[in-house]
Amino acid sequence: MTMTQQLMLPGQAAAPDGPNDLTGMFLIHHAFRRDLRAFAAAVANTPAHETNTWRALDERWKLFGTFLHHHHTIEDASIWPVLLDRVDAAGRATLEAMEAEHGEIDPLLEACGAGFAKLAAGPDEDVRRSLEIRVVAAAERLSRHLAHEETEALVLVQQHLTTAEWEVVEKKSAKGEYTFRESMTAVPWVMHELPADAQKRLLTLAGPVLAVLWRLTRGGFLRREKTAFPYA
Repeated sequence: MTMTQQLMLPGQAAAPDGPNDLTGMFLIHHAFRRDLRAFAAAVANTPAHETNTWRALDERWKLFGTFLHHHHTIEDASIWPVLLDRVDAAGRATLEAMEAEHGEIDPLLEACGAGFAKLAAGPDEDVRRSLEIRVVAAAERLSRHLAHEETEALVLVQQHLTTAEWEVVEKKSAKGEYTFRESMTAVPWVMHELPADAQKRLLTLAGPVLAVLWRLTRGGFLRREKTAFPYA
């Protein structure tokens, strides 16, 4: 079995060896961790009366939620079910835990979304304080889930999915069901605050089209980030 050199990014819990290149998975996980740190800092430090900033944060939270929902949908529909028929009892327990954890995370994210929406509609310090607690809780829960996935579930991917099967998953994930704006935001969203060596790896794997999209979209993305996260 040919081993692929796996990507290891800041905050990542593990990079299981195997034939499948898990770069895309690790890039997405990096972006989720980065976003949650930024949201936690923003909610803690953005004054409740800064309604325009909260409107930008509300829109940015929706974008984060779109990417996370798509990521979990691909896992639940296209990865875990295939593996369930191939793993032993311990592997099945891990995969069932993956789906259960998705179910635990979703209500936390929905509660956060409701808080952002309320603050986008008008100042409310009580809502801001409540949202601060909820975002921290969501970040902690999602962080534990990502680490569990990296240390256990992705080991099963390497052991039981062929490279051809993994390529199908990657194509489904890249295609997505995004609006035009979401599609154009995905590239700078993934690249944002990514270490230089990881940026180079992604550009090499994805080819010149991605490099062009990044040049076209990163300026607008960074301007929106500054609008949403001035207090982070």
